Amino acid sequence: MASTEGFAAVFYSEPGVLGLLGNVVSAFLLCLHNLAVATTGLGPRAAEQVLAGVHLILIGGFVQLLAGFLAFRKYDHLGGSAFLTFSALWSSYGATKVLSAVFPSSENTTLPSGNTSQLVASSTAPLSASQSAVAGLVAYIAISLILSFCSATLSYIMPFIFGAIALALGFEAVALFGDWALLVAGVLELGIVLCGLYGAVALLLKGITQRYVLPGFGHPLFNVLLLGSAQKSSSKALGEEKKKNTKYAEPMALGNVCDTVSPFIFAFYFFGYVETLCVGAAWISITSSCQLLSSFYSYLRGDGYHTTKFGVHGLLWLVMVWEEFVLSAVLAPPAAQDSRMAMFGAWFFLATACLLFVMSTHKDTLEMLQNAAFILLTLAFIHQIPLRGARPFLGAACSLCAALSLYATFASLINSIGEKALIPVGAQAVSSSALQATLGAVHTWLSSSKDIPSSTGAAVPDALFYICNGLAATAAVQGSGAGPGWQLLSIPSVLIPGALGQLFVCRIQVRGGKRFGSVLPFCYAAFWAAWTWLRLAGHLLGIGAGNTEGFTAGCVAFLVLNAFLIILASSFNVVLLCLTLAMELLTVCFLLFTLDNLPLPFETSLTNCMFGKDLLLMGPALLTVQSSQKEREEPLPCVCPRSHLTSGLRTIAELLNSGAVCGVPTDTVYALAASCKHPQAIEKVYRIKDRPQEKPICIFISNLEQLRAAAPPISPLLWEFMENVYPGGIGCIIQKGEWLKKLGEMRARPFIPILCFQHHPSVPLLCFQDNPSVPHFSFSARPSCLHFMFSA
Repeated sequence: MASTEGFAAVFYSEPGVLGLLGNVVSAFLLCLHNLAVATTGLGPRAAEQVLAGVHLILIGGFVQLLAGFLAFRKYDHLGGSAFLTFSALWSSYGATKVLSAVFPSSENTTLPSGNTSQLVASSTAPLSASQSAVAGLVAYIAISLILSFCSATLSYIMPFIFGAIALALGFEAVALFGDWALLVAGVLELGIVLCGLYGAVALLLKGITQRYVLPGFGHPLFNVLLLGSAQKSSSKALGEEKKKNTKYAEPMALGNVCDTVSPFIFAFYFFGYVETLCVGAAWISITSSCQLLSSFYSYLRGDGYHTTKFGVHGLLWLVMVWEEFVLSAVLAPPAAQDSRMAMFGAWFFLATACLLFVMSTHKDTLEMLQNAAFILLTLAFIHQIPLRGARPFLGAACSLCAALSLYATFASLINSIGEKALIPVGAQAVSSSALQATLGAVHTWLSSSKDIPSSTGAAVPDALFYICNGLAATAAVQGSGAGPGWQLLSIPSVLIPGALGQLFVCRIQVRGGKRFGSVLPFCYAAFWAAWTWLRLAGHLLGIGAGNTEGFTAGCVAFLVLNAFLIILASSFNVVLLCLTLAMELLTVCFLLFTLDNLPLPFETSLTNCMFGKDLLLMGPALLTVQSSQKEREEPLPCVCPRSHLTSGLRTIAELLNSGAVCGVPTDTVYALAASCKHPQAIEKVYRIKDRPQEKPICIFISNLEQLRAAAPPISPLLWEFMENVYPGGIGCIIQKGEWLKKLGEMRARPFIPILCFQHHPSVPLLCFQDNPSVPHFSFSARPSCLHFMFSA
């Protein structure tokens, strides 16, 4: 058996079973809870709320999280996005129940005059802590409806399940204000249980028998292609995305879901409908964690742009929500305003947003609009703007971000399912080649003007590494008018990007296997965590200048460690060397209880990692490692016969007969060829191309006699028709059966027509849509048919 490494989907069963059961159990818990309250009229006790919340987090959250991981690994765009979305939903709703039980006094919490309540009319009663969950529920209702519509293009059971979840969430939101909706919500959740159980059983039987035993899957309500034809303006950009690593599903829809939920909750808060962000902080923190997962899967697909974008967005939502939590729940308005005026971390977010906008000019219009709205959001988030003027601006910017992200969620899901630009997303402002040429010209000019060689070695996560350090450093800068609450406000601004963000980068670096590995981000994450612990939270913990001996010793140790990192960085590029030197200086300043600023070199790394080229100057390596052996020309890694010669054809035929895989020229592009007699050779084709097992491959035969030898169930009339039209551009669909196995057992050298395909485009082509009983055939949406496709 061939190695399983890189051979993705065939080694995984149906993760949809696990995801549907997570929804079933979560809905059943809520159903029992709601029906008990509706029939008895007695509210749940604190212990019952905590138990229900913990069960929702463990079952609805972690179980569906695992299902989402497996669905992404199986190249299931809809399943991966849906299960991770509902994982965040049930985890957030469970956290709401726990918080409402642990902190019952928060129901009547009021703010000092002058904070967010100033934006609400005196006749309007702000929402309580538990009622503030309505913002997140409304956001997930819209997302559930989109998932329901998109799932209708794949099956006719999933739309009812996701639609019932949307309706149940709607009545759960109404039940926060009136108990009469609990009964309706319970009935709808019972419907989720029944439909979900049926869907789970159907998928389980499909996984066991390798065919659809129960109806509901494999036959969509409507064809996704009915939504429209491919948009010429964006088909090129979509085609470039499809060239990326296809071992994992596309995470753009999940990232856009997170960019819908977080700003929607913020909009409720900034417009004054919610007093504190106690519950909102839990919702946004869980959602931002899912956005970091979308960033991670973008990295696995080799997509540097979305890796950086979703990582930065996740950090922004986390920083914003915990800053606003401190502002609304801890600090008084005068102290809050003075403390905000002395903070500068938001300016770095604004610079990052502008950079992402420039990098999105070679993508579609929708992507540019999202980045433009993100610029408005970061501009309104600048701390030097007074609170009274900033909050309405922030509410409007969050509303715009949520609306654009909701549409982007729908477009990315439909376009991923259809593998075409069916939903319009706009044209490219600048072509990718033009942007690369422009940046390449700047790189050439800098190199020629300063006579500096260009050897960067930039990789995908480098941009996030520089951004996290820059965010932590700028957030740590203290202005001259810092108030007493500056230290409290600065804790999330420094700790989240400096420590948590760099631990995320550390995980990516480990996955990528770089030479530096996780050493650099892990060391700097430890430094920023210690810096936050002492400089910002020291006064809360009773740590002063007289009892910091442990920090002093640790700082000296870090100085020595960072000196070795400086030596290693000198073998990479000047930018990384400058960063390590700046961290050395900052460590010295840490010893003296002062603050410093870090360089901001992330633009270069982000540009380079997006295109895989040295487009902007990073500087040369100051230290180089000389090889002890002379470089010599290596032989070719494989046999390369000339396919237009008879001897070359015989060599290729012998290779195919022995179970090898060959690259064969066709009339369009080079293709990989393998003999049907060797299933392990078919596995090699999938593994070499990183091709998902769900995508079919083709089998070539030389004439109809090879098909006749397999004795398919074809009527005499159809045989006569095929003899008259083939070779030709006509397609026939017939029933599959056990006769398919005979094609792989034929001894009539079925590979010769493959070799001649470049010169004989009329050779008939057999494309097998589904045959799970033969190892080298794959699955598709038409499990009962065999589709004959003959090239023109």
